[in-house]
Amino acid sequence: MLKLSVRNETSPLRAVILGAAHSNGPTPKAEEAYDPKSLEHILAGTYPKESDMCAEMAYFEDVLKRHGVAVYRPEVIPDLNQIFSRDIGFVIDDYLIKANILPDRAGEWQAIAQIVSQIDPTKCITPPEEVHIEGGDVLLWNDFIFVGTYKGADYADINTARTNMHGVRFLQEQFPHKTVREFDLVKSMTNARKNALHLDCCFQPVGQNKAIIHEAGFRNPDDYRYLRDLFGAENLFHIDAEEMYQMCSNVFSISPEVIVSEERFGRLNTWLRKQRFTVEEIPYHEIGKQEGLLRCSTLPLYRD
Repeated sequence: MLKLSVRNETSPLRAVILGAAHSNGPTPKAEEAYDPKSLEHILAGTYPKESDMCAEMAYFEDVLKRHGVAVYRPEVIPDLNQIFSRDIGFVIDDYLIKANILPDRAGEWQAIAQIVSQIDPTKCITPPEEVHIEGGDVLLWNDFIFVGTYKGADYADINTARTNMHGVRFLQEQFPHKTVREFDLVKSMTNARKNALHLDCCFQPVGQNKAIIHEAGFRNPDDYRYLRDLFGAENLFHIDAEEMYQMCSNVFSISPEVIVSEERFGRLNTWLRKQRFTVEEIPYHEIGKQEGLLRCSTLPLYRD
């Protein structure tokens, strides 16, 4: 049986599900886009090619394996985008929670069924139907669970709103020993520079006590101030709207000391190295055109 253990974003990683770009399907039509950045590239004719995305994911897999991580991959289902495994599930402590994702993406869970079958079924949780929640909105920080949501009255009309307050309350009920704190995120269907698709698109902890953050990604200034006070202003790396658009907060920690980052993130990577992190730079720009990056591509199963 596969054992589960994830209590934060940075402890040494031992096992992870990495998505797949093979047989990704044709370029979507504009009306099929899930987010404004994908739509932008569809309309511009710059949507990423499968061969480029497969090459980028191969770089990522090589780095993970070089650091001793067991890498599981989904079964390839023809013409199905399976890159962003974080969306479909996430582990908290020793439980795997199945995300209630957009209906059109339900096939992605079936693609990891052979992996899920190796997990104790008593450790797998399927939320009730009214609970909307995706893994990109759930970040763990020891005794804290940070949850991105959208509190606007037009939630049902916003395709980029992926986690509702039912999802927040569900996590509070399931993990009463944790501090579950929600964050109201800025959403847009038309402007990718003003759209925090998930919480990890505008915030992510790194190392032991630092974080990457985009202040304007939070609708309520008090939410930003909460994180600033929790981590300390001196421990935050602030990114602007363009850097959020490029997914600078969506790096991935292999350990408290080692971070996988996109090779074009010059300002961020320089800061990380000044903080004495080891930065594994890889090309991931093409995948980023779908408004997801390194953290989005992973579903960690076990961290020390």
